[in-house]
Amino acid sequence: MKVILSGFVMLALVSAGVAHAQSTETLPAFEEAEADTQNWREVDPENLLYFRIMDARGEEKGRVLIETAEFVAPGHVERFKELVRSGDLNGTSFHRVIDDFMAQGGDVEATYPDKAGIWGNIPGEFVFTRYPLSPDADLRMDKLGNPQSATDGYIEGFPMQTQSEFLAGLTRDGSVESWMPHCEGVVSTARTTDPNSASTQFFLMRETTHHLDRTYTPWGRVVEGQDVVDAIRTGEPVRLPDILISAKVVADMDETDRPKVLVMKTDGPAFAPVLAANPGRNVCDLPPVPTLVSG
Repeated sequence: MKVILSGFVMLALVSAGVAHAQSTETLPAFEEAEADTQNWREVDPENLLYFRIMDARGEEKGRVLIETAEFVAPGHVERFKELVRSGDLNGTSFHRVIDDFMAQGGDVEATYPDKAGIWGNIPGEFVFTRYPLSPDADLRMDKLGNPQSATDGYIEGFPMQTQSEFLAGLTRDGSVESWMPHCEGVVSTARTTDPNSASTQFFLMRETTHHLDRTYTPWGRVVEGQDVVDAIRTGEPVRLPDILISAKVVADMDETDRPKVLVMKTDGPAFAPVLAANPGRNVCDLPPVPTLVSG
């Protein structure tokens, strides 16, 4: 009952217009949720990044855990895992941080001039293709409204927007285009005016900004530490910027030190009331899908 209750409490918060609420008091204990595979899934540690952020004086600001979405942007996920594992993101600063917008970091070349040009560019991955009519479709989208016509919802807990699925019947291969919108908590990639110029710089969304959708490449979402993201020192450029002191893929950490993250399933009974009560809503206007963290 406690897990089901969490879905209804989230629904009540949504109905009340609370944009960022997630009451830990109404969520189950981690061990209880871990056993409830109908409503919760564990994030693969290979798809989980661990960022530690410090201020310019060396004082710890906190950690940020990011789940990557390879199905949205496989090239970008591969690049940022490589960057993390190389150690080149360690010590980079959050050099451009704007209130009610985003926190940008990862300028490897500015921090390590000897690495200029090493990483190269990544082709843009602004949208991805789904095949909703295929019986083997593995990217099911849980919709806010009619499954055939609704354009907002979730895949694996990530916020999603899409062409209406009835359009799939009008295409030769039964496909539609979908994308991750730039909701608060989404992680995306900086670039120049060249759409294929992304390299090592990323940004963490502090507020929803839809004009970035389908023109910049998002590749993950914050599952813990949005309060840390919101507290990153602001400026353009930032005077005495905060530092990404270390970045790790959780799978590479010692098992005794690894955090474990559970995400509520958006196709489970606990979340079903949220989908049913919010037809036609913009997914970025709803609270993020609940997560639980241990360790």
